[in-house]
Amino acid sequence: MKKKLSLLLAAAMVVTALAGCGPKNTGSSSSAGSASGSVSGSVSGSASASTDTSQPAGVPEVNFMVLSGPTGVGAAYLIDSYGADSAPADAPFTLNTTVAVENTEVTNALVNGDADIAAIATNVAANLAAKTDGGIQVLAVNNLGVLYILEKGDTVHSMADLKGQTLYAPSTAKGANPEYILNHLLTENDVDPSEVDIQWMTPQEITAKIASSDSGICMLPVPAATALLVKDSGVREALSLSDEWDKLDQGALPMGCVAARTDFIEENPELVDAFLDLYGDSISFMSDENNRPDAAALATKCGITANDAIAAKAIPQCNLTLITGMEMKDILEQYYQVLFQADPASIGGAMPYDSFYYGAE
Repeated sequence: MKKKLSLLLAAAMVVTALAGCGPKNTGSSSSAGSASGSVSGSVSGSASASTDTSQPAGVPEVNFMVLSGPTGVGAAYLIDSYGADSAPADAPFTLNTTVAVENTEVTNALVNGDADIAAIATNVAANLAAKTDGGIQVLAVNNLGVLYILEKGDTVHSMADLKGQTLYAPSTAKGANPEYILNHLLTENDVDPSEVDIQWMTPQEITAKIASSDSGICMLPVPAATALLVKDSGVREALSLSDEWDKLDQGALPMGCVAARTDFIEENPELVDAFLDLYGDSISFMSDENNRPDAAALATKCGITANDAIAAKAIPQCNLTLITGMEMKDILEQYYQVLFQADPASIGGAMPYDSFYYGAE
């Protein structure tokens, strides 16, 4: 899979970047289980005690939202480096960033115009485009598969082994990519989803249930899956759903994307292209193993992951990428076709129009 890579920013900048990326005065928080253990709130490059958030003269501000967890991890360097109080003098824009826990927070913001660009689940982007009559376009794929089946025990070695089992799954996955992916993989392995007792819980409840039991099976995304593996040495990775998807030879598993309001794109085409270029730099920095400690610290300080230790272990499993243009369209169309055949409502009732795919002319 090709990544859109740019030159990494100089390593010397990392010390400055780590000086403080984090949520400001959010008033709410989420524990490690909400797929990431992050907080929901606004960040603007640096979260120091200073109240000076003055906007550089003549530089446009972009209202940017990311989901905590793998969907937002790749943007941590970008968020920190391009806030109003941290952007370089020649920045093409500054970011007013909000890290959200729930998809609905992001979708509502895109629909009502509070967000210009957002990192969200791929099926959510397609649904939004349908509901807004083309008011949302997808700019890039930023994550591939991030789902795992974990077991405290040794009974699950294939998707078929889930038949007749109880599976704990995060309630945030219901009606979203994870549920559709799970159901499709079960069906393709001759297991009717109804033959699996799926119990929807919060990630915190799943972690507590598994940790307090002698056995148990769950489905979690990273970094929540990583956190459980770290917490309980008796838990093992039974299946990577990315690997199981690859066995079906149906293309990649694009779970996360960057989307934007169509009117914002039309009014700011050069800004959007600059954003994608800098997002590519951020993905490069966050995914480079040589930067792992600093990348983990940034993800934590930005409220995207629970702590540095979990972030460092989870980042390699986040499948960070930046795929744009025709390659993005080809990957997403193949994936959306699978979802459409399983349940048309999963992507808004119909396959997205060509105009949904930014830069795929």
